[in-house]
Amino acid sequence: MAFRYGPYGKPALADAAVEGGLRFNLSHSHELALYAFVGEQEIGVDIEHIRPLADWESLARQVFSARENQTLHGLPPEQRLEAFYNCWTRKEAYVKAGGAGLAQPLDQFDVSLTPGQAAQLLHIEGRADDVARWFLHGLKPAPDYVAALAIQGLPRRISLWQWSIEAIVT
Repeated sequence: MAFRYGPYGKPALADAAVEGGLRFNLSHSHELALYAFVGEQEIGVDIEHIRPLADWESLARQVFSARENQTLHGLPPEQRLEAFYNCWTRKEAYVKAGGAGLAQPLDQFDVSLTPGQAAQLLHIEGRADDVARWFLHGLKPAPDYVAALAIQGLPRRISLWQWSIEAIVT
């Protein structure tokens, strides 16, 4: 099986260029990895271990949109760190799905971020019609982790499987 890479490094199966090809994406953080597979649609995923970062609020001001920063700072302080990671994973899943990765400015589109709120792509600067073409799904794969899945178009079905390395090794 051979791989090819998009202009910004997104991996794909070399044979996936044919109609109906399998698409995939992956991400890892701390002790977990997330893999996603879909046929015919572009896909992106991101997973993050929720942990305090000394400069997360400064990072949010630099890379999140004004609307996202307003939402973030309007939340109770105890929800802000998780909201930051919700926003980050949703944004990264979307830009990875589109193939541009972090070459696409993160402040040019808005996602939902409030803990407990459904993942949604809310606005794309200059491309309002594209919002309806993307599906975002938030995940809580384990305590202290958040993740997101972005798919171009609506998925027919989402199935989740979870394995531990101990189950595979033994």
